[in-house]
Formats: sequence, structure tokens, C-alpha cells
Amino acid sequence: MTDLWTTPERQALRTAVEQFTRREIVPHLPQWEDDGQLPRELHAATAKAGFLAVGYAEEVGGAGGDSVDACVVTEAMLAAGGSTGLQASLFTHSIAVPHIIDAGDPALIDAYVRPTLAGEKIGSLGVTEPSGGSDVANIRTRAVRDGDHYVVNGAKTFITSGVRADFVTTAVRTGGEGHAGISLLVIDKDTPGFTVSKSLRKMGWHCSDTAELAFEDVRVPVENLVGEENGGFYLVMQQFVGERLGLAVQAYGTAQRALDLAVAYARERDTFGKPLIARQVIRHKLVEMHARTAAARALTRQALERSLETPKTDPSLILDAVTAKNVSVAAVEHVVHEAVQIFGGMGYMRESEIDRHYRDARILGIGGGATEVMKDLSAKLLGY
Repeated sequence: MTDLWTTPERQALRTAVEQFTRREIVPHLPQWEDDGQLPRELHAATAKAGFLAVGYAEEVGGAGGDSVDACVVTEAMLAAGGSTGLQASLFTHSIAVPHIIDAGDPALIDAYVRPTLAGEKIGSLGVTEPSGGSDVANIRTRAVRDGDHYVVNGAKTFITSGVRADFVTTAVRTGGEGHAGISLLVIDKDTPGFTVSKSLRKMGWHCSDTAELAFEDVRVPVENLVGEENGGFYLVMQQFVGERLGLAVQAYGTAQRALDLAVAYARERDTFGKPLIARQVIRHKLVEMHARTAAARALTRQALERSLETPKTDPSLILDAVTAKNVSVAAVEHVVHEAVQIFGGMGYMRESEIDRHYRDARILGIGGGATEVMKDLSAKLLGY
């Protein structure tokens, strides 16, 4: 039976992405992990293949399609041996340009969105600061209006693609305390006073460069304001549904890949004269891994389908996204743990793919809002 996820077009997209991933990504991924970043050429190659801008309207330089198509791309890359670290870096524009698109300024779209979706520029999002993570309303980086410029001072940390990015969509304080005083500015990397103060080493996502950024009297043209002054918090909040659902997809996609790897290894690995999969304890592990993955996938896909027709600010959709993220994160953390156990000593080796998924999965319960923050938000939305 054909549904949204198995139309001929989406089946063809899935196959094409898997082939591209096996050919252009998988052979090089270990080296990119060692390098600590992806080559810029990969962005251009992915755009040329037609996958970088899936889910973005053609009117802004995208390849068309919707969030289901974008989800298919994520699932296919992971199924073929990609990683969430790869996706975080290659698709950082998914958190860097949507605010610009939503604000609708043609000049900013032409200057930043189109070249980014074409693989010619790399963008990143600067929200998190050394003084706090999930508390977006409490940012301290300040932008003061001075004629036809804003003068920016402050710092950001844990910025994905911050080392390689050509521009950073940056949350700054232009007004008073709290969420009502936040704006978004697009800041070019080569602006005087803007420095990448440190490239951060991480537990996982090794191929995804992560940076600390510093702003010292950085002069940003007023024209680079995204939307209205002091309206940035709303723009950021609007994108959280998509970001959290995207992380949920990465989580259950990783879980499925880890399960597939574990099943294949259990079939080929002999222990005491029998394949590992002949052991009841192993089969029961695999069944539990399957159940948690399938539940997370079903819950997330249901939320994604609702998001096609439901406003991003709808409380019920926000709850669905938060729930899908937490359930998927719990699933992948269980599955990668059990997969490494099934692999045994080989699962602990850096040369094994499952090692990468184990390390990479840990960030999914932190990024996009920590699990504990998501539970508190869920309680509020449920009226508890």
C-alpha cells in the first residue's frame, strides 16, 4: 500500500540518496572524522546531485519538496552508512537559513539563502552562549544601534559549522531583558572584530566542526537584521518544531542503522559453535531494539505529517515534536548501547561504524533543547 513515505518519487529519492552516500561519502567519512571537518566541495557536490536543498521552495533557490522529502534524505543517508555528525555539518543550513526565509527579505534571501542552498556558501546559527544553553531568552551578546549599523559584542559557543561558515545567523540582544529584547542579525565571517576563538574537540560528531565565536565591536549593517528588531525570539521559536523533528529523525534513523549492523554481525559471528543470533538472549535484544526503533519512527512520522498542515506555533504540534524527540532519543540511546554490546570488543574499536553511532548519538538528547527541558515543556503544554 502506497502512503506518503512510499510514493514512487520518494522511493526513487531514497534510492538515489543511498547510492550517492555509498559512493561519495562512506569511503571518505573516516578521514573526515580525523580531519575534524567536511570538505567544502561536498556541499557543492551534494547540491549538484539535487539533495542539499530538498524541502526548500524553488522560489528561494531550493529543490522543492517538503519536510517528508527532507526526512527521506536523512533516513537514506543514515541507512547507507552516513552519520548524524555528517548531517549536522552538511545540512547546517537547516538551522541557519529558515529564519531568513520566514522573514522574507528578498535582499537577504539573494545574498545568503540562494548561494547556501546551491552549495556555494556555508551558514551556521549562533544562539548558545558560554553562560547558558537551552535558556534562549537569557542571551547576553548585545547589539547596539549606531547609525546604519549595529555594534555587536559578546560570544557564542558550541556553534555547529562555526569554523567553516561564511556567515552566522546570530541571536543578539537589542532591547531589554527577556525574550522580547532579542533580534537576529546575519553576520559575515570576514567582518572586522569577528573571530573564531576556538575549534572545539568533542565526544562525537567528529567530522562536524564546532566553534567558539567572539564579537568585539563588530559593525553589522542594519540591512542584515532578520525580520523586525526585538522580534528574533519568535523567529527562533518558530523553527524549533522543525529542528526537534529533524533530530528525532536522526535518532530513529541511527537506531535503525545500528540495529541493521547488529543483526548482520550477529548472523556472521560464531560463538561456541553457533551463530550469535542463535542465542535467545541476543534475539530478545534485537526484538527490543526493533520495537523501540519502530515506535520512535511511527511517532515522529505522524508528527511530521501533521506539521505539513499545522501552524508551527500550534501547542499540540509543539508537544508532538517534543515527545517525538524525547522518545526517539531514548530509543537510539538504548539501541546503540545494545548494538555495541552485541559487537563486543569490535564495537569498541574506532574502525567500526557502530563506534561512531554510539558516540554521535549522545548529543541528540542535548541539542535542540535538552531532554530535561523538553520534559518540563511537555508538562506545561499538558497542563500538569
